[in-house]
Formats: sequence, C-alpha cells, structure tokens
Amino acid sequence: MSFPAEWIVPDWPVPGRVRALVTTRAGGASTGAYAGWNFGDHVGDDALAVARNRDALRGLLPDEPVWLRQVHGTRVVEAVPGSRGAEADGSIARAPGRVCAVLTADCLPVLLANDAGTVVAIAHAGWRGLAAGVIESVVRAMGVAPESLIAYLGPAIGAGAYEVGSDVFETIVTADAGAEGAFAPHGAGKFLADLALLARRRLARLGVARIHGGTLCSYSDAARFYSYRRDGVTGRIASLVWME
Repeated sequence: MSFPAEWIVPDWPVPGRVRALVTTRAGGASTGAYAGWNFGDHVGDDALAVARNRDALRGLLPDEPVWLRQVHGTRVVEAVPGSRGAEADGSIARAPGRVCAVLTADCLPVLLANDAGTVVAIAHAGWRGLAAGVIESVVRAMGVAPESLIAYLGPAIGAGAYEVGSDVFETIVTADAGAEGAFAPHGAGKFLADLALLARRRLARLGVARIHGGTLCSYSDAARFYSYRRDGVTGRIASLVWME
C-alpha cells in the first residue's frame, strides 16, 4: 500500500509482517487551526472534516483503527472492534489486521512489536502516563519476554521545549528513582523535561533494550506536527501499528 509521501514509516528492525505508520499535517481536509490531517474528533474541528480524514486513512489500512478515548492513564485494551472508543491509553493486537492507534499533539507515542511478529502494541505516554506506568502496563499486557521486544518512539515535544514545574519533576522522580537526569533546570522551580529519555529509561528497566526513534520534536516542527503546547487549539496526528 502507498501512504502519502509526507507521512512517516518508522525505521525499526521488526519482522516484515509488522507495519507501522505516523501521520503528519500536510494535506487532509481540516482547515484553520486544525489544518491538515487532523484525526482527533474531540478537539473542536469540523466533524465532517475529521470523518473525511479518517475515511482516507482507513482506505490505506486493513481495518478501521481502534481509536481510544485517551485519559493519560494506564489501561490497556485488545485492539478489537468492540474496543473502539474505550477509555484507555494503550492497545495490543495478536491477530493480523487489527490496527492499534493513538492520537498525539506533544505526548509520546510508543510502538512495540516482538521478534516473532506475533504481537504488537502502542502506548500514549505523556508525563502523567509515564509516571503512572502506562509503558509497563502495555509491556505486561503483551505477554511476551520484554527482551524479545523492539520499540519505536514517535514524534513528541522535545527536551528543549518541554518546560514543566517542580510538581511534575517530583512526581516523575518519585516514581522513577534516578530520573533526575531527564530534567534540566530552567529557572526557579522550572525544568526542561525529556519525554523520550524518560520512556527509554522505563523500557530499559523492563528489559526492552532495542529502542528506536525519539528524535522528532512536535513543538519545533509546525509544518509537520500538531503541538498543544505551542498552539493550544490544534489537531492530532495518528501513530499506528498492526500485523499483516
């Protein structure tokens, strides 16, 4: 299948039957603050535009993605039709054609697959989800040895742009002793947080050693990515993973 040239096909050494995709803004039916391929149906965009965007995406996939109602939590669901709209921040698929998906506009999408190509998963990891253990929940739900997993970190707000307060710093380091290295002081009571590094730490601690991606910044690349921190009112890109 052929995706729009501007979209990102992750470069990670997974089995050939594992497919993954990250959308970008250029193109699509949405206009104004949502201009481009906005797939978020909860952000104030015109419903018909979102439907057109989703219909176009669906035509490139083996099935309708299992869109979740993301709440910055740790619940993980199976990517089956009955799970669409479920309140969750992660999904897994063990059968071909089931498409796991998350929507982001600064939070970190974490894609996972095992060496055998028998299970794939995805997590929506903002700072709250990371602190609460969403990555751990997804890896546990996959039910395979973490050493057999390969991870890909999609676009998210970069370490040079993500200013947080001492409350976020304290929450994270309380949950992950040693995570101080993912924060750079940035004025009184402020820090610059590295979401990708925090996710890498969590994955490595679980035993997931092969981690790719994590270099694309949603905040600094307005032409390709939506950013809630940058724009406030904005759309959402989609990150997806499935098996053929």
